[in-house]
Amino acid sequence: MADSWNTDTGEAVYRSRDAVKNLRIRVHLERVTSTAALSKHLQQQVLSQQDRGAIELETLTSQGHTADNEEELEVGWQEKLFSQYEMELFQNEATCQTPLDRQYHAEVKALNKAKGRRNHRIFTYTDHDRYTSCLPLHQLQTSTDLLTTSKSSPTFLAERMASVRHRRQDRRTMDCSVPKSKIVNWEPTAEFVKSSHVVNNAMQTMHIMGDMAPPGRLGQKENEYLLVTIKTDGSGTVIVKPDFNKDKEPYRIVTAGEKREVWRLTLENVCTTMQPEEKEREQNMYKDLYVRHKEYLNSLVGQDFEMPPIGILRYLMNGEIVSAKGFEYDNLYIHFFMELPNNWSSLPLQSLSGVTQTCRAKTLGKENVAFFSYPFSFEAFYMCEKESEESIPQWPVIYFKVLSLDSWQRFRTEGYGYLLFPAMPGKHTITCHTWRPLQTGTVSALRRFFIGGSPELEDHSYVRIPGTFKGERLSRFGFCTETTGSVTFNLHCIQQARAFVDATMLKKRRQKVFDQLGGFSQQGAVCTILEAFQRARKKMQEARESLPRDLVHTTSQLQVESSA
Repeated sequence: MADSWNTDTGEAVYRSRDAVKNLRIRVHLERVTSTAALSKHLQQQVLSQQDRGAIELETLTSQGHTADNEEELEVGWQEKLFSQYEMELFQNEATCQTPLDRQYHAEVKALNKAKGRRNHRIFTYTDHDRYTSCLPLHQLQTSTDLLTTSKSSPTFLAERMASVRHRRQDRRTMDCSVPKSKIVNWEPTAEFVKSSHVVNNAMQTMHIMGDMAPPGRLGQKENEYLLVTIKTDGSGTVIVKPDFNKDKEPYRIVTAGEKREVWRLTLENVCTTMQPEEKEREQNMYKDLYVRHKEYLNSLVGQDFEMPPIGILRYLMNGEIVSAKGFEYDNLYIHFFMELPNNWSSLPLQSLSGVTQTCRAKTLGKENVAFFSYPFSFEAFYMCEKESEESIPQWPVIYFKVLSLDSWQRFRTEGYGYLLFPAMPGKHTITCHTWRPLQTGTVSALRRFFIGGSPELEDHSYVRIPGTFKGERLSRFGFCTETTGSVTFNLHCIQQARAFVDATMLKKRRQKVFDQLGGFSQQGAVCTILEAFQRARKKMQEARESLPRDLVHTTSQLQVESSA
């Protein structure tokens, strides 16, 4: 099995390609108090008095006495080991009601005819046993707390999931008579959360138990303690709780009652290791399988790589509206749309707008944050009219409007904003600040609070540069606005063009097309100027430091006199 990792609940999760039926665990259970301590003390006395022949060692280490204090057993996956209680229960055929009970009755009769069972205190509950889901809750919690090498408390998730009911694995049919008007529960209760927050994993379970009763009192249900829980699914995941010791200290189990005896538990993975020849054969088989699967996928996709036509830039964006914060009202949703400048086009059935779901804000620190996690995708094409043209391409713009919804289904405009498509391909996390028009006066504020509604923009492009504007300067003097919150976007951008991969073109021409289509002209020019300025400034400082101090002082005086 592959390496494991420990979760907050104390479980160890393993990944294995081998069949789970080959799993074998060695369980070592030993009593460290009460009769066991007295037995060890007497054994030490026997070892010191063996030469004089005062006491015989065999009289103190009989088979029955050793089994009461210590037991070691190898257990396989779903291997049934009967407890003393089950041996007495299934002996009577009248108590057997199900086919599984009758099968256990036959197995118990076979064990009685033979030499007996090979286990004494350690036994198992398999996935088919009715006792698997009927284990006392207090015993499970006690075992979980005590089977640790350090003091720890269960996490919030572990406490909540301990009382969650398990959903039935069979598929349920949808009842058409249930109304669908209230899909979202805005005020869930604690009982609703417990009944709805369910982990639905089809897993098989096996429990390794221990009978911690005093000698001569085996077979009582109140003395059964959970030692190990093993779960597995069909994808090769094996969950062991608690984990194997792996050269660590044994786990301690303290029994309930007046005596409160202490037991030590050691778990070891004793699965048969694979031979090098078998391992190499299996790896070759997997390699052959992967090669065939790759050939099959290549046959479906084909060898031709889809390329845009010459002179066209293909722009792909997979975006996500992550969150919005800092707005006045709750229950926010965002309406957004794309504006394509000249020489840009999109697919015929491409949607250029969208609306997110309504999201209730959550207090995070000092801010009220609404997490949308709303995904969207967009594909656009840029085609330059003249290849010799030196103009810089204008990038598409995302205009968005944040609105709030109250319980009367009235909405208010909370803010406007815009976002330019990133010129650089890759991942971008951008936070856009918003504002909204402000109408002065008390009446407008009262209308916004009681009736809803607020001043809106007729042209959303007025947030940036209106599409109808043709002048040189855009004046917004006298337009009252108010700064509101901010919206965060995650954008994954891809650019594709033949100029990026066509190696037959000349370097100068490829650089020219690369600048026009790749979108690095604006940022490249600014970065080039800043870098040149930094280099010149650094050279001037180095030259100034290399000059003699007298000459620097004289030069400074001349500069002062010339300025005067």
